[in-house]
Amino acid sequence: MIPTIKWEDNCIYIIDQRKLPRKKEWLVCQTLKDVITAIREMAIRGAPAIGVAAAMGLALGSQTIKTESYEIFRRRFLEMARQMKLARPTAANMRWAAERMIRVVEMMDDNNVEEIKRAVRKESQSILDRDIEINKKIGQNGLGFIPDKATILTHCNAGALATGGYGTALGVIRAAHEAGKDVHVIVDETRPLLQGIRLTAFELMEENIPVTVIVDSASGYLMQKKMIDLVITGADRIASNGDTANKIGSYQLAVLAKVNKIPFYVAAPLSTFDPDLKNGDLIPIEEREPKEVISFAGHLLGPEGVDAFNPAFDITPAKYISAIITERGILKPPYKGSIRALFGTDVK
Repeated sequence: MIPTIKWEDNCIYIIDQRKLPRKKEWLVCQTLKDVITAIREMAIRGAPAIGVAAAMGLALGSQTIKTESYEIFRRRFLEMARQMKLARPTAANMRWAAERMIRVVEMMDDNNVEEIKRAVRKESQSILDRDIEINKKIGQNGLGFIPDKATILTHCNAGALATGGYGTALGVIRAAHEAGKDVHVIVDETRPLLQGIRLTAFELMEENIPVTVIVDSASGYLMQKKMIDLVITGADRIASNGDTANKIGSYQLAVLAKVNKIPFYVAAPLSTFDPDLKNGDLIPIEEREPKEVISFAGHLLGPEGVDAFNPAFDITPAKYISAIITERGILKPPYKGSIRALFGTDVK
């Protein structure tokens, strides 16, 4: 399985996803700023993975706080957490991880600062280890949706590289393959940064899972020709009614799947849910640099000076989602009720 992120001595090592599949290269982060930059510049990406990176980055940053005062330490740590949460706005996992790290600090107000630093480092490793366990549970829970012989369409990358390891959407596919099911994966290229062809196809080939890449605009054709049995994607944030933010292009796949009577599944951990948001309209959508659309690998694709609009995510309304696969089981419509059952009555 392809590694994503790890501690080594007092540095964080991140597999640089900008270099894949041509080169497997570790990016060494020595400071909190290094980790934030790696997240912003998508050296590491995928909602669960950047949640892990956020936790580890805050643990790394905490080591630089030079004080014996708990209050000073807490104040500086909270500022680091604030900076981390701003790195990418759409994914819920980053905020979830930061809040979890803050709770560790706030529960240790009677401890000395060095003990707190050790505790947050330990917690960050725990978040990484637990994420891999969660993904494997998601894979097992989604296994029942995969026929013994199936052609599965997926979008972007929701595999080991997008998580601490194993994957969410690809975790379900990986579990089906490990169970001996005959699966063939159709992967959208995923413009503009080509996470499908660069990362998902790479992961599947590494594990000898049959894969075919298509251009994003070919998905509807394959569905119309009955060449797709199901669609499964990951998620970056899920509102309390089941509306889901995922990589741009997910919404159109869900609509096409509905029209062609093909099930559309979302696989995501509970850390991706935002029960405080009433619906998907409230999910902030990150807009990235136009240059990602009009150029690739430093080469201009269009005419000099042309403008481009580059939203990184879109919202799939809950009515298009057949089921949401989590580590605690399967959520079915109506999602507000099933999500409330998981998170309690304080769901919006």
